[in-house]
Amino acid sequence: MNYNQPGSLDARGAHAASSGDEGAPFVRPKERFLELRSYPPAHKAFVLGVLGCLLFLGVWEAAHYSTTASSRKFMPPVSDVVQALYTLFAERSFLQDVIVSCYRVFASFLMASLVAVPLGIAMGCFGNLKALLNPILSGWRYLPAASFIPLLLVWFGPTDPAKLALLFIGVTFFLVTLVLDNTLAVPKEFVEASLTMGASRHEVVSRVVVPAAMPAIFDSMRNMIAVGWTYLVIAEIVGAQDGIGAVMMRAGRFLNVDVIMACILMIGILGVLTDLLFRLAQRFLFPWSIERR
Repeated sequence: MNYNQPGSLDARGAHAASSGDEGAPFVRPKERFLELRSYPPAHKAFVLGVLGCLLFLGVWEAAHYSTTASSRKFMPPVSDVVQALYTLFAERSFLQDVIVSCYRVFASFLMASLVAVPLGIAMGCFGNLKALLNPILSGWRYLPAASFIPLLLVWFGPTDPAKLALLFIGVTFFLVTLVLDNTLAVPKEFVEASLTMGASRHEVVSRVVVPAAMPAIFDSMRNMIAVGWTYLVIAEIVGAQDGIGAVMMRAGRFLNVDVIMACILMIGILGVLTDLLFRLAQRFLFPWSIERR
């Protein structure tokens, strides 16, 4: 077959190319809002976050005006709650209560991390230690921290150590399990390669396993400090004289719902700021883990 004949495929393709007919232009399919595995850019994520907050505030306002006039005091609008929060800071020394609550959360979380992180790493590295401790530690995860309040009051009384101990119990055993899973997720090839090259057990743990698992461990710590904030009010409602939980309990006695909701809003704000702090620290300490996502 002569491919240079005018009727051949090459001749027709050349003729189409010479005539400038390159076919229909490519049109990128329109991205749907609920697109699977879609990760919006930073500016779009920020806009969506703002819209989500506005939607929440709109639902809040709608809930206020949808209740009867006699019941609206139990569902105050956003403006009343913001005004109550301003009054707490301006007239009632609420900043001191916030500082005390932050101290309790961060101090108890630091103590929990000092216990849970080394223990979880050791259990992930040494199977016999995991077999020895994991059954009892797994059982402790299912014990509600609030059930220890009477015992802690007997041991410590209505003091700060009792509150710190409650927050410590609420975080430690979950964090041990998460750190254990993060350590076990380190590829075995890393350990085998380092042993083949003559590394000791201490060197394998300190120079291979810990650096490889630390980004995931730090992420688990970021998630678990949120649990500390959720237990804060429980820790502060029993015999507390200061702290956000104590302010909420005093407001509850007089049915000051706007003050209660202002305290809840303050805990949410502090939780978000804590999460941002951990994210910034993770970006600074483990930049390669951020770029890999």
